Amino acid sequence: MRLYGYNLSGNCLKIWWTARHLGKPVEWIETDLLKGEHRTPEFLARNPAGQVPLVEFDDGRMLSQSNAVCLYLAEGSALIPADAFERAQMMQWLFWEQYSHEPALAVARGNIILRGATIETLDPALIQRCNGVLDLMEHELSSRPFFVGNTPTLADLSIVAYTRLCPDAGFRLENWPAVSRWIARVEDSFDLSGP
Repeated sequence: MRLYGYNLSGNCLKIWWTARHLGKPVEWIETDLLKGEHRTPEFLARNPAGQVPLVEFDDGRMLSQSNAVCLYLAEGSALIPADAFERAQMMQWLFWEQYSHEPALAVARGNIILRGATIETLDPALIQRCNGVLDLMEHELSSRPFFVGNTPTLADLSIVAYTRLCPDAGFRLENWPAVSRWIARVEDSFDLSGP
């Protein structure tokens, strides 16, 4: 399979990490968003939404949206809990990651590293959302090692992508010690190197 991704995107990296963890061969095709490579006619023919990540499978099928791709790749693996309730909890965290976590932390990081903003010039409401996301994570992870159960799931692999990059957005992770310890546990469980 071919993964069209941007190496600064946590959403792209989590697919890369999932595929590699599961031993699935994946070819990374760098798609530079700043150069508009996701808006070319060739790319739009593959994904009319003009977004990365996009996975093109060997049979020609295409799949986008990071957590959908990760779920497809991890089907039947230990990354998806066998217990129905724990599986639903994992899904709860995947939805939260895309609805609350990513729109806060990834947006703050994007404004700083792609648009040249500083933590001081970010919208105070965005900073408040980021702090709220990290505070919620701190609360949840203060009493357990991972988001669901005692072993890492796709929820952890998905949420860690932008969390471990918080310092890029000016958020000092030492202010959230349980989150910092969780990041270390996830890093011990997966190879989180880039393509």
